Amino acid sequence: MEERLKLTKASTTVKVDATLYRSIIGGLRYLVHTRPDIAFTVGYVRRFMEGAAVKRLLRYVKGTVDHGIIFPKTGESRLQLTVFSNADMVGDIDGRQSTTGMLVFLGSAPISWLSLK
Repeated sequence: MEERLKLTKASTTVKVDATLYRSIIGGLRYLVHTRPDIAFTVGYVRRFMEGAAVKRLLRYVKGTVDHGIIFPKTGESRLQLTVFSNADMVGDIDGRQSTTGMLVFLGSAPISWLSLK
């Protein structure tokens, strides 16, 4: 998703088919279970009928189809639960609502593709 992208319900872009839009968003919400890298974007674009933003997200998913979470079996080691959360604090232009996101990791080894500073 573009940095600082602000979508609005009062958009002047061409309207999209609501049924198809909801179907695509539903599929993306299911995909979030193994692709937490798209969780925030899916949660954000689901509130708007903005086809261009969803197309961009679908292109990203297509280009990163080999990404995802894999929990390798490591024998007798204990599982570790790690949770990250974030909020944009009143980022919705129309309703002045906040958007929150959460990542939950359950595993015995650190996730190698996620780097936090």
